[in-house]
Amino acid sequence: MARWSSVVACAVLVGASLLCSMMAAAQGPLPGGNSNVHVITIDGKRNSKFTCVDDKKKRPGCTATCPNRCPKKCLVLCPTCKTFCLCDFYPGVSCGDPRFTGADGNNFYFHGKKDQDFCIVSDAGLHINAHFIGKRNPAMSRDFTWIQALGIRFAHHHLYVGAAKTARWDAAADHLSIAFDDDAVALPAAVGARWSPPAAPGLSVTRTAQANTVVVELRGVFRIMANVVPITAEDSRVHNYGVTEEDGDTLAHLDLGFKFYDLTDDVHGVLGQTYRTDYVNTLNVTAKMPVMGGADSFVSSGLFETDCAVARFGGRRDTSTGAGISMVTDAKYL
Repeated sequence: MARWSSVVACAVLVGASLLCSMMAAAQGPLPGGNSNVHVITIDGKRNSKFTCVDDKKKRPGCTATCPNRCPKKCLVLCPTCKTFCLCDFYPGVSCGDPRFTGADGNNFYFHGKKDQDFCIVSDAGLHINAHFIGKRNPAMSRDFTWIQALGIRFAHHHLYVGAAKTARWDAAADHLSIAFDDDAVALPAAVGARWSPPAAPGLSVTRTAQANTVVVELRGVFRIMANVVPITAEDSRVHNYGVTEEDGDTLAHLDLGFKFYDLTDDVHGVLGQTYRTDYVNTLNVTAKMPVMGGADSFVSSGLFETDCAVARFGGRRDTSTGAGISMVTDAKYL
């Protein structure tokens, strides 16, 4: 049984097409002609303000302020000046120190461990792993972690989407790294630039800004919004990450939005399990930082490996014997 229709997964607040575009939008009106919905890019400055104007001149404008808890951007509905953090209000989002929004609408953290790979979504025809990078705080028992790359498998294909390591952040430079079946993908630095491989024409990668933001879509299967962001000095100060220029690494990572069209009810993984009809949230959702544990169940031996304990890809249910493996063909993606 399929779980979460294409409408449900991105229908919170203002409509599917709008929500699926907004994470990659720059400051200003969102794509799609809705000039009264704007995204403020915080750029390391808290309490960023934006003058909200009613284009239809029916009501006076006002000044909107991003909530302090928004890490990078916030959404402003004009002319009412209602604001929302992009990472808070629709299923399938991962932002910052990996904070996910499950399909049940609840936020949770999954810290994992730096320099390891974890199974985010695993279903019969789709498997997504995430590579975590991190910073150790000696005063804590865990790493600060962020998602640096995704390894996506479908049919016989491998898609890599990652943030390239950079010693000094330059917002005008592109820090995205994309590869399909081990071949690098080059996208022109222009909004709307699109790439699609002949071997899987249902797959596409489209720029939604000149640098660092793309939408990756596999027709009928998923839509992923990926935005490369660094750990800024302000981030480090506020959250006590301990990242300095002397480290020579801005810890560039991915803020992500996921939309799934055709997951089965057997789907699993850190995020995938929340799309099951039998999923029961046992986390303390009233806690400041609800944390999902069980990292051992989700760890994979490599970015494209499907050997996590909860793997479902290709019909896999028993990873010790390989029983139940069925080949997944390219046919549905052509």
